[in-house]
Amino acid sequence: MNKSELIAAIVEETKFDKKEAEAFLKSFTENVAKSLEKGEDVQLVGFGTFSVVERAARSGRNPKTGETITISASKLPKFKPGSALKARVNK
Repeated sequence: MNKSELIAAIVEETKFDKKEAEAFLKSFTENVAKSLEKGEDVQLVGFGTFSVVERAARSGRNPKTGETITISASKLPKFKPGSALKARVNK
């Protein structure tokens, strides 16, 4: 499912018009991103938790040249599904 298909599904289930559904989805993703930027977790009980994990600096290898390179530390968004979502997917 892509973004436009998700918006169409929201319109179908909620009877919002397309612009309202688009605004809702944009607001949801923007607010999750803002919270993650601040280092806050976003927990949706029964669905899952969005969080940020720190990746330490590490060495890697350039596949083209074989040269060893240093990969700098970074932050990575992570999603951990809740038990209700896991159960629904594993039916």
